[in-house]
Amino acid sequence: MQHSRAITQKSASNLALAFVLLPKEKRDAMSALYAFCREVDDVADDENVPTEKRREQLAEWRADVKRACENQSPQFLTNKELQPVIQKFSLRFELFDELIKGCEMDLDTKRYENFEQLELYCYRVASVVGLLSIEIFGYKNPVARDYAIYLGKALQLTNILRDVKTDAERGRIYLPQSELNKFKVDESEILDSKYSERYFALATSVADRAKNFYRLAQKTLPPEDRKSMVAAELMGAVYWRLLQKLERNKFNVFGAQPLKLSKPHKLALIFQSWLRFTLGATTSNYGNV
Repeated sequence: MQHSRAITQKSASNLALAFVLLPKEKRDAMSALYAFCREVDDVADDENVPTEKRREQLAEWRADVKRACENQSPQFLTNKELQPVIQKFSLRFELFDELIKGCEMDLDTKRYENFEQLELYCYRVASVVGLLSIEIFGYKNPVARDYAIYLGKALQLTNILRDVKTDAERGRIYLPQSELNKFKVDESEILDSKYSERYFALATSVADRAKNFYRLAQKTLPPEDRKSMVAAELMGAVYWRLLQKLERNKFNVFGAQPLKLSKPHKLALIFQSWLRFTLGATTSNYGNV
């Protein structure tokens, strides 16, 4: 697991941060899964490589993780370390395939017409990671899969609101065109980092949709699976606080410094999540208005 651990430790990801609450076996398993997600995402995002070459590389990752899922011999080191995790927790190739499809969407799709299209993207790049993760966390009630889907969409929509400026610098606008039209925001304003009250109204509508997914996740998590989902619940708490911070700043992400939670704030949330877990909390630490 050295390769996967190195990738995880190098990352400043909130997802990697959440692993600290897991027992070692599951922490190592999540590091292997995270390393796979990180690597395929990096392939899709490397704009120094021509699009068709990236498409070929993603196809190679798809074929190699399929070998790992079918008890054959994967070629990539990440997948070699992931293979025992796939076998132990019965991770399905179909989910890895969906995740790679999400990465492929970033090669082809720079705009999303409506929320339906955007939510398909959110499902593939975030909810699918949740569906893989809960197999490692362990659950008793299959409704936990709905929880993973809802929470994944909530987290990804929060990411999208945070990263509007950096995505625009890459020529991408994830905010749905239908919402831009509704609030009379021209895409040139986003590409030029121009903030307005109209943009605030647009971002608020997307945030409201994210909040609804947080609430659905909160309501859907089966009580009998709450303890096993401690890492996912920490993710929910971190991103909920991030969404609140974005809201306090009126979603103005066009400044020189990105909006994010401080390290002490994240550490406090980890401690709070651990304490809630230890004391047997019966509600989620997010989704309350």
